[in-house]
Amino acid sequence: MWREIGDREAGKLRPSSFSNRVKSNRIQTLQLSNQKEIVSPHRGSINSLQVDLTEGRYLLSGASDASAAVYDIQRGTDYDGGGAISKHKPIFVVDKQHENGHKYAVSSAVWYPVDTGLFVTGSYDHHINVWDTNTTQVVMNFKMPGKVYRTAMSSLATSHMLIAAGTEDVQVRLCDIASGAFAHTLSGHRDGVMTVEWSTSSEWVLVTGGCDGAIRFWDIRRAGCFLVLDQSQSQLGRRPPILQRSAANKCPTVKPVLASQSSLGKARAPQRKHSNGNGVKQSSTSKSIKGSMKQRLHPGMLSSHDRATAHYGAVTGLKVTDDGMGSPFCLLGSDSRLRLWDVESGCNTLVNFETVRLQTSRPIQLATSPNSPLAFVPCMTAVKAFDMWSGRTALTFRGHYEHVNCCWFSLQDQELYTGGNDRQILVWSPSRLISDEDEGPVKDVDNWSD
Repeated sequence: MWREIGDREAGKLRPSSFSNRVKSNRIQTLQLSNQKEIVSPHRGSINSLQVDLTEGRYLLSGASDASAAVYDIQRGTDYDGGGAISKHKPIFVVDKQHENGHKYAVSSAVWYPVDTGLFVTGSYDHHINVWDTNTTQVVMNFKMPGKVYRTAMSSLATSHMLIAAGTEDVQVRLCDIASGAFAHTLSGHRDGVMTVEWSTSSEWVLVTGGCDGAIRFWDIRRAGCFLVLDQSQSQLGRRPPILQRSAANKCPTVKPVLASQSSLGKARAPQRKHSNGNGVKQSSTSKSIKGSMKQRLHPGMLSSHDRATAHYGAVTGLKVTDDGMGSPFCLLGSDSRLRLWDVESGCNTLVNFETVRLQTSRPIQLATSPNSPLAFVPCMTAVKAFDMWSGRTALTFRGHYEHVNCCWFSLQDQELYTGGNDRQILVWSPSRLISDEDEGPVKDVDNWSD
């Protein structure tokens, strides 16, 4: 670390590179925090966790006892151990006793991405509620056709206020907060949709994973999905750099053009010998018309006929990396497989992740770190951090007594929050170096005895 500090002072290291190195080093030292404790009011398993994207200060949780809670993770409510341990009790809790509260388990709880004045909860009672944080009242309600598995809002959206909802119904529904109605539905899955995720580079692109094992990419401005991931399509490792790909792509594009020109010249030569060459031309044009008609099918029809699957079982979780559409992303299925995909090519990168045991009966919330290539995956009673490009287990977090359902990585403090069936929310923080300055002021006491 001192070498990086010296390089930064000498100007050999850019500020962004220095910041990324410091954050990456902090992530490598994550351990169960002995200085921060979340006091959970939930009496059921924790299903969803999220820290707000604006201030990075408020933690939102949803649980199976039909309750949702908000915590201030930067300012503690109580302190133990002489002020060394800060306890964070919920600021407020909404549960079944609330007049507009959910009746069954809260499966998803997300913040409104613009500010902390609103948050959204989805439940197994077939409802999605939009809450006012200041008054803890429901300001909008959407009735869904089945159990709500997952909800998501785009952090990049400036032109819409849509909530993407994955339910046990085959259609993905987009709920519009501005109008209070459904904007439209996305049809293509053949079974329930367990997980939904917005793109990190475009406010119009949505990624969904269903119980049919399919992963579909949608542009909500057009009908049908534009990409379906196929596990039979693969490539080895990551793509080459952009400059190398552009240079490689230029070479093969010239050869087919030259070949097509020479074949046309050879085909035209015998046509001149025939007195009536129109018949040949008409047949070629008719074939081209038929081919063009096949290619101009409605994209919704094409997507409905595409039955490619990314997993042999239900897709229980997915996470898009923060690099955007051209980057890979992680997903896992009920076949206990973790796969890394290249979104640009739509291929499986064939990264051999270590064998893991996963829950298959419910959606799982993954997390990724933008400062290091790590993917945090709940694996039964533990959370494992996998290196996305080697597939090896970099870190293992053990602290829960029962299965872990969700995790969230805080970018501001490089902290990991996990929740499980043991009703507990654990905090994993970077280790602190103990120095003389942290021991407090030294008292001036006499050393001689009476």
